[in-house]
Amino acid sequence: MEKKIDLSIPEKLYYKIGEVSQITGIEPYILRYWESEFKIVTPMRTNSKQRLYRKKDLELILEIKKLLYEEKFTIAGAKKKLQRMKARREEQLKLAFPEKKYRDALLQVKKELENLHGLLS
Repeated sequence: MEKKIDLSIPEKLYYKIGEVSQITGIEPYILRYWESEFKIVTPMRTNSKQRLYRKKDLELILEIKKLLYEEKFTIAGAKKKLQRMKARREEQLKLAFPEKKYRDALLQVKKELENLHGLLS
């Protein structure tokens, strides 16, 4: 069973890379590298190209840190583990909403909310 990381992340909508670095203990250059390696780490960008991370990005970064530094996964191994975790969450969603039309509707609503969120930032 996967363990949820629960560090005290300040409640904000967005975090700049320096704040993320301070909260996670990961240097900014490593965060930028992980962004290129782990395509699921996708901070939003301002017009001036500044990275803005969301809380879910921080949680993901902390999970990657745990996999790489504590559990000693390779980057390739961590990618596979994260993919398996995502597949498991999707399977749980299927179990919670067995009818395809409801699951698809929820996924569509989620996608639309993410698009709106991107437009508002």
